Amino acid sequence: MPLTDGAARGRDTGIAVVATTREVLARPGLHEGLLAPWERRRLAGIRVPGRRDDVLAARLLVRLCVARHTGLTLHESAPAQLCPGCGRHGHGRPYLRVRPGLGVSMSHADGLVAAAVGPGAVGIDVEPSTRRPGPPRVLRRLLPEADLREAGAGPDPGPALLRLWVRAEALLKAGRRDLHVLEWQDHDRAAVAAVAATAPIAVLPAGAALAGRADRGDEGGDGGGVVTRAGPRRLRGGCP
Repeated sequence: MPLTDGAARGRDTGIAVVATTREVLARPGLHEGLLAPWERRRLAGIRVPGRRDDVLAARLLVRLCVARHTGLTLHESAPAQLCPGCGRHGHGRPYLRVRPGLGVSMSHADGLVAAAVGPGAVGIDVEPSTRRPGPPRVLRRLLPEADLREAGAGPDPGPALLRLWVRAEALLKAGRRDLHVLEWQDHDRAAVAAVAATAPIAVLPAGAALAGRADRGDEGGDGGGVVTRAGPRRLRGGCP
């Protein structure tokens, strides 16, 4: 049965959702049977149960976001993947064969998942708010030096560095350096997330999205709300 919330939302605004792996896997109608054979083969190769669940939940959540945005069924909302480096399918940046004008992105980390869909380029990243990126040599390779100096100037640079990290990852996944970036913290799930997008993005509360509602303007205590533009500030150097 199609999920038609996307028709009411409008085609010019994307959506993003952050949730826990447990929340996604507990949602009726989201299950491993929705995955394509190549996805199930990749899943079978993951030996750590928690990571396997995270990968599964991220792939299910991105299908739900696509279905909400487009009105397609969950089966029709499956993303494909193509690696620009080797030209092979099954890995690389996800895309939609049935809606080539829409960008899709997903992320997972230690019991957290995120997904986004919207017109044009889209990239999303999520990390636990307690995580601290590093080591410094890696940060210097991936993040602009001026932003690193600014983040390191405070008494506790960890949270600022994490915000820089998720922003850079979102830009990297979107494949564009010039996009607006929205970064936010989901206190209920102890998560920091960022989405880079061509179009405005509506951040949906996970509870509403997973319960079958997609209420624009619902800014309750579920860590979401409507964002009219993705990003008040950009990394100085864009995505490395």
